[in-house]
Amino acid sequence: MPVAIITGASKGLGRALGAALAERGWDLVLDARTAGVLEETAVALSAYGTQVEALPGDVTDAGHRTELVAAARKLGGVDLLVNNASALGAEPLVRLEGLPLDGLRQALEVNVVAALGLIQEALPLLRAARAGSVIDISSDAAAEAYETWGGYGASKAALDHLSAVLAEEEPGLRVWAVDPGDMGTDLYAAAVPDDDDPRPAPAIVVPAFLRLLDQRPGSGRYGAPALLETR
Repeated sequence: MPVAIITGASKGLGRALGAALAERGWDLVLDARTAGVLEETAVALSAYGTQVEALPGDVTDAGHRTELVAAARKLGGVDLLVNNASALGAEPLVRLEGLPLDGLRQALEVNVVAALGLIQEALPLLRAARAGSVIDISSDAAAEAYETWGGYGASKAALDHLSAVLAEEEPGLRVWAVDPGDMGTDLYAAAVPDDDDPRPAPAIVVPAFLRLLDQRPGSGRYGAPALLETR
């Protein structure tokens, strides 16, 4: 069975993508900071009959990243790494003049440094896989300038560039930076708590990620809405 590591997998997009992969027979290694919620997710996803390892922890912890890859190795390797765990830098979001520098450091540490650390840890197994792939979850804020989204957007722009360079350095892998589009998630609610307009559930965009895995287009930056439109 193919094996995927998904960070930030207890809810939202991470859980929705994990469920879709489990339904297809993938074994999973799931990460999140909240142990109870992560365990509930693991139980639900294991109902598909696949092996699901739930490892609560913080992706900024090098030891935790090592544990994630070691768990995947026991399941057979790493075919897919999804860097989905994210930090906003401030909750709710604020203008750059008021952005705490410690918050910006946290966003960079989670969204960029930890993502690269996990990629580095998993690279030998990804290279050995038949179709090794990395999905780095990006954001529209990485490419567009939105008031109050500066710190988070800068971290995601850095992740986009990291993904592009990794693709150049590892031509045997597929490396996709994916903007999932507008979604109703806890992250968005924390970012803009006063915005109560309805937004699509994360499960709506999961078929875009499955299309990447099925068709394996070249490495690059993709928007999930656009992938859905061209199905």
